[in-house]
Amino acid sequence: MDFQQAGTLEERLKLLDNLSERFRSRAGDIDEAGSFPYVNFAELKQSGYTALTVPRKFGGEEISLYEMVRLQEKLAEGDGSTALSIGWHLGITKNLAEKNIWEEDIFRSVCEEIKKGALLNGAATEPQTGSPTRGGRPQTSAVQAGGQWIVNGRKTFTTLSPILDFFIVSATIEDTEEVGNFLIPRSVAGVEIEETWDSIAMRGTGSHDLILKDVKVPKKHFVEKFKPGKKQASGWLLHIPACYLGIAQAAKSFALNFAMEYSPNTMEGTIIDFPSVRQKVGEMEYELMKARYFLYSVARQWDDGSDQERLLMNPELGAAKMACTNAAISVIDLAMRIVGARSLSVKNPLQRYYRDVRAGLHNPPMDDMTIELLAKTSVFNQR
Repeated sequence: MDFQQAGTLEERLKLLDNLSERFRSRAGDIDEAGSFPYVNFAELKQSGYTALTVPRKFGGEEISLYEMVRLQEKLAEGDGSTALSIGWHLGITKNLAEKNIWEEDIFRSVCEEIKKGALLNGAATEPQTGSPTRGGRPQTSAVQAGGQWIVNGRKTFTTLSPILDFFIVSATIEDTEEVGNFLIPRSVAGVEIEETWDSIAMRGTGSHDLILKDVKVPKKHFVEKFKPGKKQASGWLLHIPACYLGIAQAAKSFALNFAMEYSPNTMEGTIIDFPSVRQKVGEMEYELMKARYFLYSVARQWDDGSDQERLLMNPELGAAKMACTNAAISVIDLAMRIVGARSLSVKNPLQRYYRDVRAGLHNPPMDDMTIELLAKTSVFNQR
């Protein structure tokens, strides 16, 4: 059975149990080497997982946001890098389908390729502008010439870059104030990947630099105009907190198993019998429970909301991401306190989990932007 044949969330979660366990067995070596998990993505493609957010009208499953975050959370229990990476592909595909942003023939053709195993991701971050959520105008440029667009620039943090088939690249239109996205297939001349990814967290995401040198694409590949920093509410970004909750669950499971098995010769039984250890286990469960209820509730609110209601959901979406990411950091800190100095061993997964969840603080939206938005919302509602 693959993910297309599995008709329910429960069946798909069971399928992910097997995949996630295989990914877990490879995660340590991938992290230590700083390599890219090609085998993981080959298995995800073969299983049909990478096509789950293709809309039904194009022959896909069109899973809900709630289902997507549940699946992504489970996947991240096995390997956070793999889950976060494929989350961008799944989420962007879902976002394009929900918002009907592109011309239908372009999106249909991309979806047909996705059903065959193609992967896409956005390329928006640049060295000089930083995170696109802060509103910087791209220095990547696009100019029309001879009935086509010519794009030049450098993008950083291009997750999945070793295997992407399509890049959605933000660029400023030369001699205008316009900014937009261009669909750039990997196969066109002038597309290069410079292997710059040297992060200590999420080492397996392959988030290298994308370099575009006189890349030529048809006029119809100018797929979207937008104002920097003014994008609409995006439920699909909940794949980010789902990933970090999955990593936190893996940390809790590891620490709990350790506590139930470790028995120093100074005591009878295992350290789970210590009240201080049970206190930490309870605190971990509490943090995960709070975060999950928040995340799942916001995802369901998105699924059930009208287009107009979704436009007003930025405060909830940002708060859910902030709550989940910080809860994950707290959970892993507690897990490491239970396991003690052993958690700092290179061979212990807790040190990898610790590094990986810190990356969540730098995924959009950032905590300071969320707090500012919540403050503005509170003031507006008070007036």
